[in-house]
Amino acid sequence: MSFISVFDVIGPNMVGPSSSHTAGACAIAHLAQKMLNGILKEVEFTLYGSFAKTYGGHGTDRALLGGIMGFDTDDVRIRDSFEIARERGIAYRFLTDEKETDVHPNTVDIRMCNESGTQMSVRGESLGGGKVRIVRINQVKVDFTGEYNAVIIIQKDRPGVAAHITKALSDRDVNIAFMRLFRESKGEKAYTIVESDDRLPEDIIGQLLENPNIREVMLVQKSSQ
Repeated sequence: MSFISVFDVIGPNMVGPSSSHTAGACAIAHLAQKMLNGILKEVEFTLYGSFAKTYGGHGTDRALLGGIMGFDTDDVRIRDSFEIARERGIAYRFLTDEKETDVHPNTVDIRMCNESGTQMSVRGESLGGGKVRIVRINQVKVDFTGEYNAVIIIQKDRPGVAAHITKALSDRDVNIAFMRLFRESKGEKAYTIVESDDRLPEDIIGQLLENPNIREVMLVQKSSQ
């Protein structure tokens, strides 16, 4: 069980009227864009629950678009995110889904596409007070908050992969705060998410990719560091 302090509920610095609908939305998209390699060219947001009902009036749409372009929650450019996206040649659209009800009230699916046509999808939830959680990456259920520096590894579910990951991080003196493995099914695609208090070395990617069962590595570093 996780606990949220009164200071968390007060909320973060932000542009917009609601910590859940603006700061949280921006934070989800900000995390998502860090997972896409290459230059973002197209993005589609599908909103559920409260997000779907009020996204225009609460500025959720602008916050999502700003976050996907790398803007922090207190960045004044969020107000002009539509215009900035068009200037950058980013195609975007917003969809709503009010049929799927078995989701958190503030949920968004983000489908991204880079300049080479590679796609990635991320589902995030805005929990209140600017707190967020990533609960799905490319249809695989995960649990990731972005509160720590993290490495996200896409791999085949094979023996020895987890040992390779921990050895590579240990060799670079990385202290692991949390490590979680998620998989589609036995022997198929899996995700390992490793979180650390310290900033992760950028060149750890090459060392991790030395294992033939590791397909892709993404670093998600905290913006404040």
